[in-house]
Amino acid sequence: MTDEPADSPVRLDRPDLTGPEPGRLFGLLFDRHAAPLRHYLVRRIGEAVADDLVSETFLIAWHQRHRYDPLRAAVRSWLYGIATNLLRRHVRDQVRALRAQQAPDSVDSHAGRVAERVDAQTAARQLAGPLAALAPGDRDVLLLIAWAGLTTNEAAEALDIPVGTVRSRLHRVRRHLRKEAPRG
Repeated sequence: MTDEPADSPVRLDRPDLTGPEPGRLFGLLFDRHAAPLRHYLVRRIGEAVADDLVSETFLIAWHQRHRYDPLRAAVRSWLYGIATNLLRRHVRDQVRALRAQQAPDSVDSHAGRVAERVDAQTAARQLAGPLAALAPGDRDVLLLIAWAGLTTNEAAEALDIPVGTVRSRLHRVRRHLRKEAPRG
């Protein structure tokens, strides 16, 4: 074990979760990772479910802390992996919701079309169909990188897949979304 203090950035990246002060360490990990994780989950599924999933992620992490291997992955990747697995439980509902949002708009006026172009929600709605059509593994890679800000290596750790698989999925998704994105 390292001589670094428990709250040093070095130890918080790959901490020993079976050490003598797991409660204090989890408090530090929650302070460091809960807000970015919540932000990522809000973008994927909305605030109400995101709050529940953040809580559930840390609860699962607490109960499974003996399974975390700091030699295998950074704790950030491990937490996003847990959150992603929880998200998969909601995939069926998410896909249904995205498809429901895909309904065509009835904006015919010029002002309506201009407003539509600058509205980020409209853009998201336009991409909802192509996002919903992605394979769950491809969608997880894209959103972990684009929304959570994970690197390809961190996404690979979070999803427990090789980094080459992450890169090939990301390439395939980008090509698919470029083809499906509405032309402006």
